Amino acid sequence: MTKGHTDSISQSVSVELIAVLVAVTNGQPKVITVSSGDALPAGPLEESHKSLQAGLRAWVADQTGRRPGFVEQLYTFADRDRGHSEKYTRQISISYLGLTGEDGPLLASTSWRGWYGYLPWEDRRDTVPALLKDIVEPGVQRWVIATKDASARQARRERAAIAFGLDGRNWNEDLVLQRYELLFEAGLLPEAGPAGRRSLRLGSPMEADHRRILATGIARLRAKIKYNPVVFELMPPIFTLQQLQQCVEAIAGANLHTPNFRRLIEQQQLVEATGAMVADTGGRPARAYRFRAEVKEERAAVGARLPIARA
Repeated sequence: MTKGHTDSISQSVSVELIAVLVAVTNGQPKVITVSSGDALPAGPLEESHKSLQAGLRAWVADQTGRRPGFVEQLYTFADRDRGHSEKYTRQISISYLGLTGEDGPLLASTSWRGWYGYLPWEDRRDTVPALLKDIVEPGVQRWVIATKDASARQARRERAAIAFGLDGRNWNEDLVLQRYELLFEAGLLPEAGPAGRRSLRLGSPMEADHRRILATGIARLRAKIKYNPVVFELMPPIFTLQQLQQCVEAIAGANLHTPNFRRLIEQQQLVEATGAMVADTGGRPARAYRFRAEVKEERAAVGARLPIARA
């Protein structure tokens, strides 16, 4: 490979570090955003950064005033020319997921936003969102029949059925990214380009690929709470079982069967009673609990399953 060719490749690639920083407050899952809610905290990897994670932490601190605690790498996107204006630039987006609390100050240009404002079709706690029937399903059906190739049309139909629980299939809360990608391909989102910008808007758009990355973060967290007690990273030190259930429901976008939830929590010995009583959501006082830190070691091999079963 010639030096000129190498230089050409290096000039056409940029690396962006993006943070999905999540908190759950009063049963509402939120993410830290910048640019008046249009973007996630992000910045380019620079030569001065000692590592990818160090670069991410530097950008988060600079843009939000917060220093994130534990973060884990989420996903890397490297699609050519998707969601960026530079015609000949290959954008590599390396995303990270972090769990935190909403307490503490943020810079003026930064705010916590409810994540279902960006992906409203994902919140099925109280009822199935009307936009699924009114906008999503008709739009997806148009996309299915838009291809003249019979095999491609069948593949699209099956993909749509799996993603959105159509044709008698069950809704799978983990398929957040697959649903976003399908809506993008169907031209139903503003990020999809001119066709999407002419369509009815589904949730608040974000710049570049940031809403896609948010969908990835939600999917990761929904899957992870089923085998890892990571949900306790989002809880205060002392909480009630109702508050814990509300947090899990907020993340999953689904209501849980309360007796099953509490039975599984007790069977796995995830929490221990403090002996105190606290007021809980306007009702009578409830027992206070705390997470058993020993669970992290005890459940390392088999996981700590939380029930994502419908009420």
